[in-house]
Amino acid sequence: MLFRSLFFAPANRSDLLTKFPRFSADCYVVDLEDGTPPDDKIKAREALADNIGMLRKAEVKGLVYVRVNEPGSSFYLEDIAAAVKCDIDGIVIPKLETPDQCEPIISAIRKAGKTETSDRPIKIMGGIESMLGVLNVNELCGSNDMMSSVFFGAEDLAADMGARRTEDGDEVLYARSRVVLAAKIAGIVAIDQAVIDVRNDELCRRDASKGRDLGYEGKICVIPRQIDICNAVYAPTEEEVAEASEVVTVYRDAMSRGIGTIDFKGKMIDGPLLKRAEATLAISKIIKNRENA
Repeated sequence: MLFRSLFFAPANRSDLLTKFPRFSADCYVVDLEDGTPPDDKIKAREALADNIGMLRKAEVKGLVYVRVNEPGSSFYLEDIAAAVKCDIDGIVIPKLETPDQCEPIISAIRKAGKTETSDRPIKIMGGIESMLGVLNVNELCGSNDMMSSVFFGAEDLAADMGARRTEDGDEVLYARSRVVLAAKIAGIVAIDQAVIDVRNDELCRRDASKGRDLGYEGKICVIPRQIDICNAVYAPTEEEVAEASEVVTVYRDAMSRGIGTIDFKGKMIDGPLLKRAEATLAISKIIKNRENA
């Protein structure tokens, strides 16, 4: 699965949801939480099945997730009940802080028969957006087998901490690094913070590049224009693919001759770099298959 771009749209705005097929996001999120005003949340939930059905009928290419309201809210359990009835790929839990908050979703997924053995199993994505969420992130990432991804929410975390947001983002760098590390340890996908300065494409590109350097596999997008930026940043370049292919060929040849470490274009290549090269080729293949679908 690809998560280079995670694009949110309010669940109460059917006019915006109908535009999903025009975009190229890897994952679309119908948002019952922050994007939907309190007075519209119940109506948006009631319209959820029709909106998801519309997206499936339009054959939207990316994954389709629903973000429910945060655990402990008066909307949480009913949002879950409505979401699992829909033909979706996953549910996003915002402001996830403790493993027990996942239990209602796990139970609902099992009751609906949409586990790993079904045609379209429902996965869980956790939002790590608070001080407690960051502190518990290792436990959250490995808490259950339905947890397949997490995203880092810098804006909510900064508000929780009373931190002052900056373009460089040093104030959240520790938490940003801790989240991706925990995801990697658990073997799940890590999705990076949003850039809310929607007119600053260069900042989005620079921040996405920093996220990729840290190990993130994709980024939250708040406007359609950011989708193409993030898809490009989180995809291997032609040069990276060519070099990865060459590294794999040369290293495997060396191994067949009993050589475990080689000098490749002035760089020492061994097992870890082979693994990175193989991952680059795998991602490139997934992207090409998606584009040709």
